Amino acid sequence: MGWRCEVKRKVERQILAWLLGLAGVLGIPHASAAQDEGEFVLRCSSKEIHEIVRRHGLTLLRSHESQDIHFVRAPATAHPEDFLSELRSDPDVKGIEADTDVMLPEAPAGLKLDQSTASILDTLSHRTLVPFYGSPVLSSYVNQPAVMLIRSPEAHQLATGAGIVAVIDTGVDPNHPVLRASLVPGFDFTRNLPGIPSEFADLGQSTASILDQSTASILDQETILILNQSTASILDQSTASILDTRQVPRTFGHGTMVAGIIHLVAPTAQIMPLKAFETDGRAHLFEILRAIYYAVDHGAKVINMSFSTEQRSAEMKRAINYAVRRGVICVSSAGNKGSRLRVYPAAFDYVLGVGSTSNQDTRSTFSDFGDDDVKLAAPGEGIITTYPGGHYAAAWGTSFSTAFVSGGAALLLQVNMRTNQEVAADALEGNAKQLPDRLGLGEGRIDLYRALMSVIQP
Repeated sequence: MGWRCEVKRKVERQILAWLLGLAGVLGIPHASAAQDEGEFVLRCSSKEIHEIVRRHGLTLLRSHESQDIHFVRAPATAHPEDFLSELRSDPDVKGIEADTDVMLPEAPAGLKLDQSTASILDTLSHRTLVPFYGSPVLSSYVNQPAVMLIRSPEAHQLATGAGIVAVIDTGVDPNHPVLRASLVPGFDFTRNLPGIPSEFADLGQSTASILDQSTASILDQETILILNQSTASILDQSTASILDTRQVPRTFGHGTMVAGIIHLVAPTAQIMPLKAFETDGRAHLFEILRAIYYAVDHGAKVINMSFSTEQRSAEMKRAINYAVRRGVICVSSAGNKGSRLRVYPAAFDYVLGVGSTSNQDTRSTFSDFGDDDVKLAAPGEGIITTYPGGHYAAAWGTSFSTAFVSGGAALLLQVNMRTNQEVAADALEGNAKQLPDRLGLGEGRIDLYRALMSVIQP
């Protein structure tokens, strides 16, 4: 037990130093904080786009022709207000808006390492492997407190998941032994490449080779290493001593962590990774729109969106409505600023906006709240999940709470493949554990067993 206590003390020191170093820079950056000036999403007939581009001196960057949306750049000399006014007066232009940046969450605001969280991190060092739907996994992954709170083991007696869950994120580790059998081809919108988008493509070769270790190394770990602002990832000691954490991009691993939670909840559902985000946490609005339409048109039944922006987008709302009309369940994170904020897509109608709770069913200090965004909540503190290279991680944030809800929607789909947004909302919200109204967490914390029973035995 002595070495475990030492690991725990090391984790506490590392996280304390990390928090002090990040003071003042926590939260979710503004959409448009790093916006490329002069880039726009333009809606018009694909037959008319080339004439419109010529007429207004635009540069056509990319098109999603099936939905008549186009990514364009204005002339360098154009005055923004005059340019927008000119385009809006063009009868062939059906819509125009700035292509704002959307950011993945940084470290949750107000993160605290309390005794229960420290004990969860300690379990990462336990070496026990157990079978889980065809793969040997860490016992601490399948038996963690969050899983027990949402009654996932009981829910698995009724359903284990069906359908395709699209994950709009940073990609995934396509060879992770826990995930690979569940992955189906998606698309890398940052490179315009079909297939399963790998997070390793964003790393330098030397860093990738260090992280991409055999899963056997998991059995020999005694060191927990802080890799980025939202992850405490466990690596074997030799790897930790070699890896310079500054080589690991800020949101590297985010998509793999989200996918790992969905798989934990719905192990027989399929996961479609759609890479819209770079590893700096940034995505163009246009690529997110393409990803939503792609998910719907390629058979996804659930779309997990673990991101948020304060900038309302008419085109994003249009894309969400397109998905919902076709029976797709849309789930989004509420954000990590610890404030009552209106963020999107969580605040749109027909989106399940998700806040974060602690393992004591209190609102996480970092979780945004309020009826505008949060329809329900799920655990989001010290969640043990998969990490690239066959590793595991502990993660904090509404991103990961969202994945629990997306997995829950996939369970409902197994019971009834015609489950849509309305049915999923009724089951998950109507059977959540009620929390005090002052917490601002909608209908409360999810209870997957009760949700499934309400559908099976209405």
